[in-house]
Amino acid sequence: MNINTPEPLRVMVADDHALVRGGLALMVKMVEEDAEILETNDYNQTLDALSAEDAVDLLLLDLLMPGMELTKGVKTICDTWPDLPVIVISVKEDTGTIREALQSGALGYIPKTSSPNVTTMAIRLVLSGGVYVPPHVLRGPSADDVVEPPAPVDDAAQFGLTRRQKDVLDLMAQGMSNKAIASELGLTPGTVKMHTSRLFRSLNVENRTEAVAKYTQMKLDRR
Repeated sequence: MNINTPEPLRVMVADDHALVRGGLALMVKMVEEDAEILETNDYNQTLDALSAEDAVDLLLLDLLMPGMELTKGVKTICDTWPDLPVIVISVKEDTGTIREALQSGALGYIPKTSSPNVTTMAIRLVLSGGVYVPPHVLRGPSADDVVEPPAPVDDAAQFGLTRRQKDVLDLMAQGMSNKAIASELGLTPGTVKMHTSRLFRSLNVENRTEAVAKYTQMKLDRR
């Protein structure tokens, strides 16, 4: 068994309707066929599950499930797990709620009226380090007032990585161990391992040596 084989994408789907959870799970599988799906049906169960799980790569979060205090609940999750990408899934489509969700730390907001193509595109975008904002918000008269989470710094997105993944890879390229990287970035070793697994998947490599070699070549190619 190759211990360096990237772990499958782990996505938590939090919604109080089983039919919605099932539909979202199918769309996640369209993005990543081997993804592992975790399901929760209320806010407190979601918090408990996030606390119990070692690594979750993405959270699809219903804004109106039991226990949620709308965007306050989003902010609590984003503040508690700052490295976890969160996409809000909701029947609420008003610009104010969408702005508040993004300001609270969500990296995407998908109205439940969105088509499967839009939903899968949004999921791919967020997993690659981007932010998904519904088109009607961008077209709105006060779109300039929308406050979005900071874009990835440097050129992380150009490599298909999030800002934090690039931070880990930069230190990995310096020969630092996971423990040393964790100390440098103020993370736990388990969180570093999670980011390492994700960046292996993003770069389509199996170990640290391949990751550093590919990353170095990508930087040379972009000069």
